[in-house]
Amino acid sequence: MPFQNRVTPLGELIATPERGLVYGNRGCLHDERGRIRRQWQVKRWISCRLEFRDRHRAAGPMPPRRYTGLFFLDDATALAAGHRPCAECRNADYRSFLALTGASGADDLDRLLHAERLRPFHSALLEDLPDGAFVLEDDAPFVLFGHELLRWAPGGYTERRSGTRGETTLITPPTSVRVLASGWSGSEPLIHPRRPS
Repeated sequence: MPFQNRVTPLGELIATPERGLVYGNRGCLHDERGRIRRQWQVKRWISCRLEFRDRHRAAGPMPPRRYTGLFFLDDATALAAGHRPCAECRNADYRSFLALTGASGADDLDRLLHAERLRPFHSALLEDLPDGAFVLEDDAPFVLFGHELLRWAPGGYTERRSGTRGETTLITPPTSVRVLASGWSGSEPLIHPRRPS
């Protein structure tokens, strides 16, 4: 049975066998039996590489009193959930992301993103949003990609919708949207390759 450590674009933690392409954490969220007891512990929500140096992030077990390893479908999902690149395993991504936010450092950036996570939805015009931004359409998360909307699912994108104009509900925090609008792309896949044709 999979652990409840897969993250949706809405920041929810679900149990599903699909692992995704990006790893991360937001502190220790589980108890000694691996059950999720809280949604976050610290304001530093990061997204990491699945492999870094001698570390390979596997889907299983969550050691007691250690951070809870989380898995995201792709980088766009991690950004939508309120995470930012790790300063250790994704240092170049972190530095370029930080520079585009205007934040003075990691603590300042984490405070900014945390405040935006507390107000999870924002209004926006679809035509003003960059690729990689997530919106809520028909109560489901969709990512903007190439003038289309792709419906998120744990193992990839399952539906393609054309038409990217009009008012919508923005899921991705505004700070991350501004970074994406600059053309920023990190070292991890922004959009998962499993997409409808």
